[in-house]
Amino acid sequence: MLRTPFKILLLGLALTAFTACHRNKTVEDAGGPAVMYEKGYTAMNASNYAGAIQYYKGLESRFPFSPEARQAQLDLIYLYFRSQQPEQAIDAAQQFEKENPTHERIDYCLYMRGRILFEKEPNILEKLFKVDMAMRPPKDTLRSFGIFQELIRRFPNSEYVPDARQRMTFLRNRLAAYENYVARYYVKRSAYVAAINRAKYALEHYPEAPELEETLQILVTAYDQLGMEDLAADARRVLRETYGAEAATAKL
Repeated sequence: MLRTPFKILLLGLALTAFTACHRNKTVEDAGGPAVMYEKGYTAMNASNYAGAIQYYKGLESRFPFSPEARQAQLDLIYLYFRSQQPEQAIDAAQQFEKENPTHERIDYCLYMRGRILFEKEPNILEKLFKVDMAMRPPKDTLRSFGIFQELIRRFPNSEYVPDARQRMTFLRNRLAAYENYVARYYVKRSAYVAAINRAKYALEHYPEAPELEETLQILVTAYDQLGMEDLAADARRVLRETYGAEAATAKL
């Protein structure tokens, strides 16, 4: 005789297998590409993202060269994004770009890749311990910034450019804040040349970022400590002309 817990386990496995087979059977019986796409689209509009993904993946598998399959590939980017699967969404966008390099919706793929990386939130430990995001290496931020730059360069008339520019403003300040964090670290350890290099990098690559006020203050401090009076005076002048006399006299 089978023990009760073991019988329950077997029953659970059987039900899982039955559900999967039933789902696959439903997708297989959905009809032609137009019908399958319509069913996936209806599910997507009803916020049934898992169901829409099933239909679209089935459509890709059964009719890979149909126009509906190509549109389904684009829709899958959005579906993975909305169902909290960012890596799958990015993979789907990159795969579409690779397979359709001249497609008119490549700008959408670039925009979604940049937006997904932009919207990645701090992980649970960072939230729990209230980690200062300026202290975290901005890998995803840098990738997002670069993708939006590519979008604007390749498709300057795209409908997604205005939103991409707004997001880049935020990203630019985030990147400049990280450079300031590293530069302050060097100043505290009297590594003034290293601090100057990080500050100059921020000034060159992230112009107009509000964080650059502190960047210039770091330059003034580092030049002063190295006895480079002319360069310190020049940095102080730029700081005063850009941010006012109070900023020029502020201490780190």
